Amino acid sequence: MLRPKVLEKGDQIGVITPSSPAPVMFEERYQRGLSQLRKMGFHIIEGTCTNKSQSYRSASIKERAEEMNQFIYNDEVKAIISTIGGYNSNSLLPYLDYNHLKAHPKIVMGYSDVTALLLAIYEKTGLTTFYGPAIVPSFGEFPEMFPKGREYFENVVMLKKNAPYSLEIPIEWTEEFLDWNTQEREKQMVENTGWKTLRQGKAKGTLIGGNLNTMSGFFGSEYFPNLNGAILFLEDSFKNMADQERSYSMLKISGVFDQIEGLIIGKHEHLNDQHAPFSHDELLLEIIGDVNVPILINVDIGHTFPSHVFPIGIKASMDAGKREIRFLENGVVG
Repeated sequence: MLRPKVLEKGDQIGVITPSSPAPVMFEERYQRGLSQLRKMGFHIIEGTCTNKSQSYRSASIKERAEEMNQFIYNDEVKAIISTIGGYNSNSLLPYLDYNHLKAHPKIVMGYSDVTALLLAIYEKTGLTTFYGPAIVPSFGEFPEMFPKGREYFENVVMLKKNAPYSLEIPIEWTEEFLDWNTQEREKQMVENTGWKTLRQGKAKGTLIGGNLNTMSGFFGSEYFPNLNGAILFLEDSFKNMADQERSYSMLKISGVFDQIEGLIIGKHEHLNDQHAPFSHDELLLEIIGDVNVPILINVDIGHTFPSHVFPIGIKASMDAGKREIRFLENGVVG
């Protein structure tokens, strides 16, 4: 495992827009995200696609890849953080300079559609990447970043906590949807009912995962990591039960559930159950079948807030019965 250096105050962060043109669509929220990072002590370099928009994407495939490569080549940049996700980060995968990043490792972080970049970098380089906050939805929250979200970020990439340690279950959470361009109040938090045991058991393995829907855009390619011996984490947003059956079944028929040691399912932001006569949890068990792996669900990772930062590639353990996830290694080096 290759790990990047710890992020420290005064470091430079490069901001990329590898898919959706969120800085143009939500300029005020984007600027608030940059201000949040500056208040935390970092210097910001905005990528070349920040102010570009081509409908559903920020810029051409080559332009978006070059934006990221410029930060990969810049030794002054210690972390690369995405503005948001979208649908098309997978388009960049053939054009990134993985060899240079392997020789000059740095933090790469984002979530949702950025899963494609995170998993491809891990597969091609062995470098730990970080499933964590993005500029617009996370750092740019109104009126400021959720305190727990900031704490989880600092714990992992700034080493405010040293492994091994168990992750806490947040007392409250939210998936409330408010228009980012008109939002004038804080999101309403609700009591967290906690993580739930879907199948008992303990596991230890390499922590790998991300957004399930995004995985379909590069699953089975040379950019998708081997999941043998992994603790797989999955999360999704605004999907329906039919989508979930298709995506879980993709993993089933590919043998993934026979390869992994454990399964972590994040809270699904606004799942559309389509009035199905069964629950999401029942659907998951139906698809997995007799494969005997521990399963922990309703975990705070991904699109709901606050969300933990998961370092892809570290050793981790889980005890589904005790509803416990432990990071056994740090994702960065001091």
